[in-house]
Amino acid sequence: MTLHDRIGVDLGGRRPLEEGLAWAAAHGVRYVDCCLEGAPTHPNAPSTWSAERVAGVRATLDRHQIHLGLHTLSGVNVAETSPFLSEAVDRYLAAYIELAPRLGAEWIIVHGGFHFGDYDARRAASMAHLERAVALAERHGVRLLLENLNREPDDAEVHYLAFSIEECREYFRRIGSPHLGWAFTVNHAHLLPEGIDGFQDAIGIERCGEVRLADNRGDKEQHLRPGEGTIDFARMFHRLEGAGYAGHYMMAFGSWDDMREGRTALVRAAAGT
Repeated sequence: MTLHDRIGVDLGGRRPLEEGLAWAAAHGVRYVDCCLEGAPTHPNAPSTWSAERVAGVRATLDRHQIHLGLHTLSGVNVAETSPFLSEAVDRYLAAYIELAPRLGAEWIIVHGGFHFGDYDARRAASMAHLERAVALAERHGVRLLLENLNREPDDAEVHYLAFSIEECREYFRRIGSPHLGWAFTVNHAHLLPEGIDGFQDAIGIERCGEVRLADNRGDKEQHLRPGEGTIDFARMFHRLEGAGYAGHYMMAFGSWDDMREGRTALVRAAAGT
């Protein structure tokens, strides 16, 4: 499979998955992520997946050799500590895990949640929620991929967990299951002093199941098209591919057509042209 084939498109969740898969098939996209919700209509909500709808999706995946992943919302706080809401987080993750094998999804992107200065309590809750989710994923044969999220300004009220090398390492140390891998979001790593190289060197590619791609200028969270920011994609590809990474990449910026054009730009960057 060529690098072009290995670069996929995050479809989001605002349009039905079937529509996204038809678009992917028409443009030769072999890897897609999809969220099971998307305001205002939530066309892919777990409750909408009848046996007939599932069968249709699986037939499309097989016919066009498309690999599907699911992507939970980073806005759902996996570090939730409040009564009722904490239980709802477990049920939320379970809904994705239980639906994934039915749909033929091969991975699920998950997050560490966020805190409001109450760091210790929130990190403990985050770890506990993910430990329970991984145990369930083991029973269903599903692989979860923890995404390194973006750093917020120091004076922000809300801060993501699992944004730094140290925090990501702690999750992987505490949860050693092969059913928890890493979704390496390079544009988030670019916001930190260690940068993309530092994350790869510290965590390695052994647990990496997806590399997520967008550009930014290294100063704030943005999802720009390749070339609009300051990420050196040629270097990124050289180091990852040179280290033996053979998995897929996932673009997450702009519209579907923006990403279709971005795939060509990324392949050219990898080739040094």
